[in-house]
Amino acid sequence: MSLPYTQEMLDSVKKVEATRAARMQTELRRMTADEKDDVLQKFHPDYKMDGFEILQMGPNKGEKAPAELAALLQGKSRLDGKEISLQNPDYDVDVLVIGGGGAGSSAAVEAHAAGAKVMIVTKLRLGDANTMMAEGGIQAADKENDSPAQHYLDAMGGGHFTNVPELLQKLVTEGPSAVNWLDHLGVMFDKDENGRMITTHGGGTSRKRMHAAKDYSGADIMRTLRDEVLNRQIPVVDFTAVVELVKDSEGKAAGAVLMNMETKEVYVARAKTVIIATGGAGRMHYQGFPTSNHYGATADGLVLAYRAGARLLYQDTLQYHPTGVAFPAQIFGALVTEKVRSMGAQFVNREGEAYMHPLETRDVSAASVIRECRERGKGVQTPLGQGVWLDSPMIDEIHGKGMLEKRLPGMLRMFGKYDIDMREVPILIYPTLHYQNGGIRISADGMTDVENLYVAGEAVGGIHGRNRLMGNSLLDIIVFGRSAGQHAAAKAKSVEVKDLTIDFVKEFEHEEEEAGIHSSILSPQLLPDYRPEGMKTI
Repeated sequence: MSLPYTQEMLDSVKKVEATRAARMQTELRRMTADEKDDVLQKFHPDYKMDGFEILQMGPNKGEKAPAELAALLQGKSRLDGKEISLQNPDYDVDVLVIGGGGAGSSAAVEAHAAGAKVMIVTKLRLGDANTMMAEGGIQAADKENDSPAQHYLDAMGGGHFTNVPELLQKLVTEGPSAVNWLDHLGVMFDKDENGRMITTHGGGTSRKRMHAAKDYSGADIMRTLRDEVLNRQIPVVDFTAVVELVKDSEGKAAGAVLMNMETKEVYVARAKTVIIATGGAGRMHYQGFPTSNHYGATADGLVLAYRAGARLLYQDTLQYHPTGVAFPAQIFGALVTEKVRSMGAQFVNREGEAYMHPLETRDVSAASVIRECRERGKGVQTPLGQGVWLDSPMIDEIHGKGMLEKRLPGMLRMFGKYDIDMREVPILIYPTLHYQNGGIRISADGMTDVENLYVAGEAVGGIHGRNRLMGNSLLDIIVFGRSAGQHAAAKAKSVEVKDLTIDFVKEFEHEEEEAGIHSSILSPQLLPDYRPEGMKTI
């Protein structure tokens, strides 16, 4: 195998190897609170003011949002100028679930179990979601030396004490039952010879509470949930996007306008309750960052809910995962799971120096990587920019030969395709746009400001505050997905849908005009646009 590294990279690798033995004998210290604040303020993208705009209208008027998101929130409805007949809907259900990832599938399963007539609509396929791409694991405080209270403290600290208390409390207290539910559904969690789940640390955790299925955790959870949806014969309308919500004459959520992604045919679904589970926004490439997200992650749910009158929360904060692939270019931005660091791999700069603790929280770690490259000049040059090393050979040095292959087979395979054996040589990383910390504001039962409109998963804002800890996203899609399904099904039993209307869309457009906004940007975006600039007008 011939390494594809440049001579500069190879020279730096020698320095990493030369310092490895000494680094393994040295305990790296954690940053102080003041040091963390300083590096975040100076280097984290959330603090780069020119990446944001102030919203001029809508429920969050006067607040800032990423410039790319602001353009969509204040964009032009895809129904502009179209006559939509709402009187004879094509679909009529109790619970309409928008999104086919882990949160949407969990919600659909629980709503169906409660006796509701459920339908999932998704613009790609069932399972095409960030859930499928999650690798490292799912947190739950289910060991004897742990507790939901300790989990709460870790997550609250990681979120800079901005988490919505009742949402976080729900997340951690229902965590053990959520993992138990997945285990019984058939998720292949790592277990020891006695059948006891193996748990590890994550960044910002004070206990080993990360449950994993090798480094395919999200894929195996999604496989299991997808099977459960199909086994229950829950209808799934795929390759069909929601382009607008529908309300009834009392202003309550009552369905959605759907568009076939291929034929552009428009349909109407009436529902007693609606659940948004559309995921994140990585494919918006905020501030030009690469992303670890799946192809459909374009903030659709935030746009739909905002136009319908639901408030957002912390829409100005994103998570840039510190370890995205910086080299080779073919997988630029792909996620290198935090599990690599939880098993002992260190951040190491060009000079072979381990310059920070490997398990600082993600925002602090990302900002520190950026600082190392931009201010200190100790990054490694790559064809697409810079990066630092993640010293992956340390894993087998610490745990014994074969452990990396056993616990991280996906990572090993991903780099192996490009002749990089991460058991033998370190890998290059740089932050990648990973998670939408903010989203739609909900109450503890999952409902938004719009009655009968629920949200679950990454489209929710407030659970994680302004920074999420590893493993809490797979947990929140299960906890809040199940909860949304249960509450939406229960609410549907007492709902009588009045006359359907989309008049609120015209009211929103009128508000835009009064604010002096004359946008030509269609929203929701639905899919990323990677065409060269010269082709975008064709």
